[in-house]
Amino acid sequence: MTVVALLSVAPVIEDSMAGEVAKAVDALEGYDVGYETNPMGTVIEAETTDELFAAAQAAHDAVDADRVSTVLKIDDKRTRDVDAARKVDVVEEHLGRPARSREE
Repeated sequence: MTVVALLSVAPVIEDSMAGEVAKAVDALEGYDVGYETNPMGTVIEAETTDELFAAAQAAHDAVDADRVSTVLKIDDKRTRDVDAARKVDVVEEHLGRPARSREE
C-alpha cells in the first residue's frame, strides 16, 4: 500500500461523539483499505488515492449530524511502496527504542 492518510471525522455536538465516530470507522469496511483507529483519528492505507478518497467520503457521509467536521491528511508516496508500519519502524530505528513513552 502506498497511500497513507490520517482521517478524523466527527459530528459537531456537545455529547459523546463515540457512536457517530464508530459509524464512520465502520463505513471503511466497505472499501479495500487497511485502517487503525487511535484517539486522534484513523490511519488509512490504500493502493490508490481513488480508493482512499472513496473510503474517506463514505466515513464522512456515515456520520448522522447537522454538522460534521472532517480532516484528511494524505501522504502519497508515488515512487516507493512504504506502509504506515514501516514509517514507524524507521523512526524507532533512529530512536533505538519504541516510539512511545516508557510509562504505558
